[in-house]
Amino acid sequence: MSDTLPPEECQTMVDVRAGVDTLDRALVTLLARRFAYMRAAARIKPDRDTVRDEPRKHEVIDNVRREAERLGAPADVIAALWDSLVEASIAYELAEYDHIRQGEGSSS
Repeated sequence: MSDTLPPEECQTMVDVRAGVDTLDRALVTLLARRFAYMRAAARIKPDRDTVRDEPRKHEVIDNVRREAERLGAPADVIAALWDSLVEASIAYELAEYDHIRQGEGSSS
């Protein structure tokens, strides 16, 4: 991200858009890695019923809210985004859990 200006140094919308586009690429890379962890969880968890873990979901969102507050970012907005992200992650993990196990138990 060294090719983009920090937000406080942006003078034009071209500067702002370049920074946003760079950050979006980095965020997608990080999200891809996060979903790889969801695949790992689907592989590791012994039971489909353990995929949805409400206490863990709340812990993750609380952690993100605190970090957003620490950084001076809009904590409510980020917590809402994370709620959607976690729900999408759960749906993805359930699908991966089913996909991984669809061949198990069938005889060839």
